[in-house]
Amino acid sequence: MDMKKHAFWLMGMFFLVFSMMTSRAAAQEAPDALVKRVSQEIIDLATSDEEIQAGNRKRILQVVNEKILPHADFRRATALAVGHHWRKATPEQQERLAEEFRDLLMYTYAGAMSQIKEDYPLEFLPVRSEPGANDVEVRFQVRRPERSAEPIRVSYRMTRAPDGWKIYDVNVLGVWMSEAYRNTFSSEIARGGINGLIQTLDAKNRKLAANADASATRIHPTAPAPIQSLGG
Repeated sequence: MDMKKHAFWLMGMFFLVFSMMTSRAAAQEAPDALVKRVSQEIIDLATSDEEIQAGNRKRILQVVNEKILPHADFRRATALAVGHHWRKATPEQQERLAEEFRDLLMYTYAGAMSQIKEDYPLEFLPVRSEPGANDVEVRFQVRRPERSAEPIRVSYRMTRAPDGWKIYDVNVLGVWMSEAYRNTFSSEIARGGINGLIQTLDAKNRKLAANADASATRIHPTAPAPIQSLGG
C-alpha cells in the first residue's frame, strides 16, 4: 500500500475508532485511552466482515451510519471546512452544508473502511491539553510493516460533548482535513456562492450513492437493480 493509500485509509480509520463506543464509556474515558481501547475492535470488524472485505458499499455505509456518525461533530467540522463563509450562510444553508458534508465524509470513510486489511501498531504520544480542557489534540503514529518506512503521524482534534468526546478534524501527513476542504470549498463559493457549493456537494453525493448501489448489485447479482431517479 503506497503513501497515498495509507493516508486515505488512515483518515477514515481514525473516525472509525469511535464506532464501538457507548455514550457512557465515551463520557467517562479519556480520549486517548478510549481510542486505544476500541481501535482493535474496529479493525477486527473491518477484517472479519465478508461484505466489507468484498467492497459492498451498502453494507459499509450501514456500519458507518450506525456506528460512526453519532461520534463526530459534523457541524463544527463543516464550519471549519467552509471557513469565514460559514458566518455568511443562513441557518438553512448551514444545515444543508452540514448534511451534505456529513454525507461526503460518510462515503469517504466507507471507502477507507474497505481498505483495512490488517492490524497496524499505533504509538500514542502525550495528549496536548490542559487539565479539564474541553478541546484536546490526540496524537499518534502508525508503524508500517515495511522496516524502512517512516511512521505515519496523525493528529485529531476532539471536543467534549454531553454524550462523550467527538472528533471534528483530522491531520494526516501534516495536512488538516478542514484546510484541505477549505480550499476547494472557497473556489466553489467564489463561482456559485453558498448555494453553488451545496449543489455541487449534493451532485457529488448522489453520484457516490449510485456507485454504492451499483457495488451492492455486483456483489449480489440477484438483487433488483436500483431505481433510477427522474434526473438520472
